[in-house]
Amino acid sequence: MVFCLLGPLKRYIIKQIGTRRIQGPQRVVEARPYADENILESDAWKGEVLNSPLIEFSTVLLATNNFSDKLGAGGFGPVYKGRLPDGQEIAIKRLSNSSSQGLEEFKNEVTVLSKLQHRNLVRLFGCCVHGEEKMLVYEYMPNNSLDSFIFDENKRVELGWKLRYNIIQGIGKGLLYLHQDSRLKIIHRDLKASNVLLGNDFNPKISDFGMARIFGEYQLQALTHRIVGTYGYISPEYAMEGKFSEKSDVFSFGVLVLEIVCGRRNSSFIDDEWSMNLVGHAWTLWKEDRTSELIDALMGTAYSQDEVCRCIQVGLLCVQELPGERPAMPLVLRMLSGDVALPAPKRAAFFVGRAPVDDKDTESGNHLTYTELEGR
Repeated sequence: MVFCLLGPLKRYIIKQIGTRRIQGPQRVVEARPYADENILESDAWKGEVLNSPLIEFSTVLLATNNFSDKLGAGGFGPVYKGRLPDGQEIAIKRLSNSSSQGLEEFKNEVTVLSKLQHRNLVRLFGCCVHGEEKMLVYEYMPNNSLDSFIFDENKRVELGWKLRYNIIQGIGKGLLYLHQDSRLKIIHRDLKASNVLLGNDFNPKISDFGMARIFGEYQLQALTHRIVGTYGYISPEYAMEGKFSEKSDVFSFGVLVLEIVCGRRNSSFIDDEWSMNLVGHAWTLWKEDRTSELIDALMGTAYSQDEVCRCIQVGLLCVQELPGERPAMPLVLRMLSGDVALPAPKRAAFFVGRAPVDDKDTESGNHLTYTELEGR
């Protein structure tokens, strides 16, 4: 009789522990990697922890025709296109064994995205866990990611100023929702061009929430010894001191704005003499009243120079060296719309004297500590 009761009691205890992990108080500290990845073996426990629709592995195999249509790959792993029986097109991110991201990031992304809904955030349909396989199932975005357009000379001619301006505003609205308007206050921590997906009408959607962190309602910042993010987009206080906040995301947004207007990566090192990145180059031109030289020639001529230059100035305000001087997202959107006068930006945060790096070195998940950080 005692042995008959042990099984149900054990399952009840496990279920309660799993429930508390999701429903308990959110502490904004770096979570340790889970020691036992086989903890997801119980389907009931998976449902409690992930709080997202579970999709059968057989359904994923059928939808992707056995993973035959590969769209690309990122820090998480390869991404495949699929189609559900009802005709819905989907994109499947499949966790790679060699990925720098693991179970912690997988569960973090599902937990965050299952609680958020906004037209400028990618929609998560569900997840699939099958043995060692871990997959995320999203809405399919036909125009791929922003970086595939804005950094490609052949493609970015399709992005006139109106489209670029709409993309900038859409990203800003998505970020405002994360910081202020959602039920949870979310710091993304890895906002970059490759994590902005484009729909049929080039409507931008922020994606990849594996590095995101949930803040308390009145929390201003957090401290970590594990620096994650992407070279060229990380704010200086985060890179050097491990401090991150809304203003860290604002910094990344400012870099994105400058990249969208200029059509160049921040890490493209325009100035060979000083090895200066795009932010430093933009700051130098702004001080010399030569801002118009930053405007991408491939954008054409159908734009308002005042509007474009205003966006450049907003970008520079977002990348100011001190986080307290950067505007919060509500003010950023008002500035972009021309509703308020723009102050003169102070010194931008950029580094000089660095050697160029390859794109392959700029993936998410750079496990740097602020005590060992050095220019790359």
